[in-house]
Amino acid sequence: MAHLRLPRVALAICLLAATACSKDEASTPTIDIGAKPVESGLADAGKPQRGGQLVYAMEADNLNYCLPEAQMAMAGMQVTRAIYDPLVVPNAEGGYSPYLAQSVEPNPDFTEWTIRLRDGVTFTNGEKLDAKLVRDNLDAYRGAPSYGDDNEPNPRSALLMPFFFRDVADVIATDDMTVTVKTTRPWVAFPATLYASGRVAIMARAQLEASKEDCTTKPIGSGPFSVASWDIGGSLKLVRNPNYWQKAEDGKPYPYVNALEFRPMANDDERIASLQRGDINIMHSSIPADMGGNLAQLQHEGAINMIISQERTETAYMMINSEREPFNTLEGRKAAAQAIDRKRLNDLANRGLPTVTTGPFAPEVMGFLEDNGAPKYDLEAARAAVARLKSDDKNTKVRLMCTTVPSSIRQWSMVKEMLEQAGFTVELQVEAQTDLVSKVIAGEYDLVTFRSQQGDDPDANRIWWYGNDNLVNFGNFDDKVINENLDLGRTESDAKARTKAYETVNRQLGSQAYNVWLFLQPWAVAMAPNVHGVIGPKLPNGDAPSNRLANGHSLLGLWIDSQVDAGEAS
Repeated sequence: MAHLRLPRVALAICLLAATACSKDEASTPTIDIGAKPVESGLADAGKPQRGGQLVYAMEADNLNYCLPEAQMAMAGMQVTRAIYDPLVVPNAEGGYSPYLAQSVEPNPDFTEWTIRLRDGVTFTNGEKLDAKLVRDNLDAYRGAPSYGDDNEPNPRSALLMPFFFRDVADVIATDDMTVTVKTTRPWVAFPATLYASGRVAIMARAQLEASKEDCTTKPIGSGPFSVASWDIGGSLKLVRNPNYWQKAEDGKPYPYVNALEFRPMANDDERIASLQRGDINIMHSSIPADMGGNLAQLQHEGAINMIISQERTETAYMMINSEREPFNTLEGRKAAAQAIDRKRLNDLANRGLPTVTTGPFAPEVMGFLEDNGAPKYDLEAARAAVARLKSDDKNTKVRLMCTTVPSSIRQWSMVKEMLEQAGFTVELQVEAQTDLVSKVIAGEYDLVTFRSQQGDDPDANRIWWYGNDNLVNFGNFDDKVINENLDLGRTESDAKARTKAYETVNRQLGSQAYNVWLFLQPWAVAMAPNVHGVIGPKLPNGDAPSNRLANGHSLLGLWIDSQVDAGEAS
């Protein structure tokens, strides 16, 4: 069996020449992503060079970059990092560092946050960053009824983002470069919401106040790249922003490369083949079997560079719709959980590479528990429960939804078989990623593959689990214990009390089987051997950047070594 050793940052990958692992574990190479921020996982990359074009293959497309209204998964978050800048970004310590903001500071009781902005930042259309623009962006995200100096109707129709900002009472431009956010209750981890796992960034006013169509399809940010052309549903071509506000070590503005093209390729095998041919020169992957198989072999041969990160990552799980029979009962949910042999599924679908888990949090995150009391694999108990459900005339015919990606279909076909062995009748429903997300939001599913609960402060997960008519609680449960402890975790400033609250949330999620947590989701970025700088440079305030890849990574530090022949992406 292939397996993965996981020190905090370094990942040891078992190389597979065909389908079998080497028996000599001493020869297993180690990919260390934590040593140097501009390193791509192999030997010292040397001094960054300017010029060239990157073609980045994505696992999916994103059709909407009107950020307050968008419903973004990983691909959209990655593109957002190229075009826009957020107010804060994650750092290597698990906190948040100011980015477009110069500082983000609370008052003593955490009911007021002062955001001071950086001077000299311009958008790619020439607009300047100021407090009124940030105020109006935040009001668009939170769905404020009035907008701007004249209290006009809000030009944007945010659907999900207002739940992120529900406890914001007011946003005030207190001077030209300072914004004050007032909250309805103490909010200790508010900076996490200013990032929202990569969903929140600042748009230029020309986009913010544009028509719905133009806001959706004509992104304008202050980021390292601007849009040259977009074949919607296909290639998105970007060019270097020559006036970007961050300066590299050579004294010139980032980014290093002249152009960046994103190409959606849902088929992971196609992405790898395109990288081998030189049609692309960088790609991302969430497929553990590829990380330990084809990609690992190519990296071992020197054909590619690769970084893999499971640090503060998201969790892969089967989400259960608690409004649908039979999952509106604990017995039905427990039966589904007991039917899934996580270890066997991980070995068969993922070569055993990810870390199996029964809860939502990565080990670095407050509230993590080795055992949260979630139902363990017990096929006989699952069969008995399903038999009882049938005898009580409960529906046991369910739909299991997954994406069109071949590896997803393979994995969730295995889950389907496990559920059927327990007595459920299961229809596998295959959807494109964007359609799957839309159906989940609408509640049109019984069981579905999902990735979420990224390694932010756990307060960031309040939106997914809080009840009380919360549209973003896609599992549709409303649990008093969870609600009370999510409130406590938001308002309590004592770290021990917050930890206890989130451990209670974790145990309740486990004991009530609201989801079937499967494994910590590793992410990889693979690139031609002449491409470097995935993690990026130090943050503007000097902090080390986060090593996690789950919400996308910085793009401004990517560079191409002209002395290394790796073919030409075009």
